[in-house]
Amino acid sequence: MAETKSTHVVVKGGSSETDDLVEPFHQEEQKSLYKTLFQRREAYDLDSIATVRSVFDDPQIARFYQPHPDYENLAHFDPSVRWTYREERTVRRKTDWKILLWILVMFFGLNIDRGNLGNAAADNLLGDLHITTNDYNNAQNMYRIGFLIAEIPSQMIGKRLGPDRWIPFQIIAWSIASGGQFFMQNRAGFFACRFLLGLFMGGFIPDSILYLSYFYTKSEMPFRLALFWFVDSISGVIASFIAYGVLHLRGVDGREGWRWLFLIEALISLAIGFLSFLFLVPGPTQTKTWWNPKGYFTEREEKIIVNRVLRDDPSKGDMHNRQALSLGMLWQSLKDYDLWPIYIIGILFEIPTGPPKTYLTLSLKAIGFDTFQTTLLSIPVTVFAAVNLLWVTELTERFRKISVIGLLTQLWSLPLLVILYTSAGDLSRWGLYAVTFVLLGWPSPHAAHVGWCSRLSNAVRTRTVSAALYNITIQLSGIASSNIYREDDKPLYRRGNSQLIAINVATIAAYALANAYYSRRNQWKKSRWEKMSSEEKAVYLETTTDQGNKRLDFVFDH
Repeated sequence: MAETKSTHVVVKGGSSETDDLVEPFHQEEQKSLYKTLFQRREAYDLDSIATVRSVFDDPQIARFYQPHPDYENLAHFDPSVRWTYREERTVRRKTDWKILLWILVMFFGLNIDRGNLGNAAADNLLGDLHITTNDYNNAQNMYRIGFLIAEIPSQMIGKRLGPDRWIPFQIIAWSIASGGQFFMQNRAGFFACRFLLGLFMGGFIPDSILYLSYFYTKSEMPFRLALFWFVDSISGVIASFIAYGVLHLRGVDGREGWRWLFLIEALISLAIGFLSFLFLVPGPTQTKTWWNPKGYFTEREEKIIVNRVLRDDPSKGDMHNRQALSLGMLWQSLKDYDLWPIYIIGILFEIPTGPPKTYLTLSLKAIGFDTFQTTLLSIPVTVFAAVNLLWVTELTERFRKISVIGLLTQLWSLPLLVILYTSAGDLSRWGLYAVTFVLLGWPSPHAAHVGWCSRLSNAVRTRTVSAALYNITIQLSGIASSNIYREDDKPLYRRGNSQLIAINVATIAAYALANAYYSRRNQWKKSRWEKMSSEEKAVYLETTTDQGNKRLDFVFDH
């Protein structure tokens, strides 16, 4: 199957039929186009044409970018369709309410089930199960191993069945596994529950990211993904309040409080799973259901969604949304070396703050805070990190310098780790909490990285696999970080903190090297592309075997 080509060709001029189009900007100038939470005021006439000129408006090359004949939204694809800024804004807001909001609700269901272990640990989980902190680490590893095993198979199943069918099944399955923690009695049961939890959760995030890409342009995705992980943090706050109340049930029916916590939060996510069968739809032109026969969008709105998404990235039309990935497609995506720098960063960038975050509740109890103080003190940390996640994602979109801003975020954590390494034993418990508070409030570029992977894929098959591979690197990072703070190194974890400092420095180097790599790749492509005449470019587009991001007309964001 032939793949569609890059969206980075800048089309200028045009016939009178296309003179009403908005001209695209060069990459360096595009930052003014990206609208996020912090860019509310529009400096244009809302009733003027918002349709951006694309490759579909150049008759010489448009045929090379046509959607695949099996593309599910093909009937709504029409390069002649025009829409206003007012219509675009209305459609975007409607999509946020109808599509994004429920994705965020489902993500909340994921995070209350996978993030409640820390609150359970604050209620003497380790003592009640007669396990050590090393067992606690290994249970985290079992969760991540399950996650790793499921990632790519789950993506391939989801691509075949459709995320609207597969995601609700995943939620129900992991809710049952999470509720099973109510009954565990020993280390083996603890390990089994955490493994099954990871196994059923493994494909949710990449499936959700692929699903959102059906509705949003590349520039709109990072901030939506930032909201995705903002909900991760806020769900932690809500979970802490739930835990504060539920942990008081210790002794009810002779059960520990943490057992009731696992059970109640599993019931919440189970309800979300069943409701997801109702609220998820296959795609922008397939929103009519038995309970909502009018669908989410009008026909006009469906055309706007389809055409603005394809104008932004024609590669999104190169497969049907229920078309399975072949093993050949999988292998082709796995060996895409131009995404490897992001995967390397994915393994490294969260490790410097990972162990302090995982051990927050245990550390707070170790320095004298009781169970309920510990639960409440974790809330400000979570809120601070959530706010920082939003503004750092805004910066990456505004300045279009993902690798540079990622590097700067590592400079946030480095001096704080040095303080923990050199002075943790000399600080008061509130002083140690203050340092930990600022460290764990680190502005994570995680959402920007996920958008980065999607941008650099330039093909549905690669976008599907790269989301899973990036998430695999996050789990590998978690496995590594969970083995840094060890039983024989507590309570100050000096050896562990020295290792975190070294990894922090290595991550800074990884960002710098990624920036240099993509800059050189762009220079190499540009030197060859610009030497071609218009006729030679047309011949290249028609005859080349280059696919996805290997095409000379594709530019790497970095």
